[in-house]
Amino acid sequence: MPKVVGVQFRFVSKIYHFDPAGLDDLKPGDWVVVDTARGREVAQVVEPPHEISEEELAEPLKPVIRRAMAWDMVQRDRYIHREAEALRKVRERVAEYGLPMKVVRTEYNFDGSRLVVYFTAEQRVDFRALVRDLARLFRTRVEMRQIGVRDEAKLMSGFGKCGRPLCCASWLREFKPVSIKMAKLQDLPLNPSEISGVCGRLLCCLSYELDTYAEIKEKLPKVGAEVVTPRGKGRVRQIHALREMVTVQLEDEEETLVEIPASELIRHQGQTAGPGCEACQGCGAAARRDDGNGK
Repeated sequence: MPKVVGVQFRFVSKIYHFDPAGLDDLKPGDWVVVDTARGREVAQVVEPPHEISEEELAEPLKPVIRRAMAWDMVQRDRYIHREAEALRKVRERVAEYGLPMKVVRTEYNFDGSRLVVYFTAEQRVDFRALVRDLARLFRTRVEMRQIGVRDEAKLMSGFGKCGRPLCCASWLREFKPVSIKMAKLQDLPLNPSEISGVCGRLLCCLSYELDTYAEIKEKLPKVGAEVVTPRGKGRVRQIHALREMVTVQLEDEEETLVEIPASELIRHQGQTAGPGCEACQGCGAAARRDDGNGK
């Protein structure tokens, strides 16, 4: 099996695999120099050398060139410090050209041979003249890269409505699909302002507890199901998944809603009947509970 080392080019970015090329003592936190499709880059090790199956390789591995030296890091830091000024100048040029785009971030590669401009736009933008102007201004190759609103939030960072740093900017490496069905399964309000993040899209955290809710709800009766409770027959009007409680409207007391632990439901639709249920004609267990002997 091939041996790989996992690296990241930015904090909490996607992990890319490279051939360690004999540097088997690399450990998380080390810096290395690698060749990419966009030129030579400095990257940080996040996964030490390990073996993976051939099926996990998306493309042929490129080798790690060498460990990053002190002067590599000095050069990288020098260009990082230039990015804020580059961002200001790019935004000025975009305003001069009157282009309908929002420049989010500028990023040099570690030797300054390429400047990437990240932007968002709601429509197609012809920025060829802008690129030529920027290439003359910065005297380097300029690459325009359009991103979506979720990537914009990841690059800009910030705080969510929970008060914590955005997941995408602090630990979430890749975005996973999120749907409105996830909110419905968790009985969350479907008001867009309550289930959307700062990016305007559905909250990524809607997927975090989805499996737990699905597992709990498999054990609970559905809304509208007929159930037998210690107080008699009724129909489920609401379920409370995390508390494993159900709200039941009693058959004999239509105006009465009672909240009952799901474990106390004697029988609900779809559940196998217990011994003696057929002879009871209405669940004698309830009557026995009322007698207080439980036998």
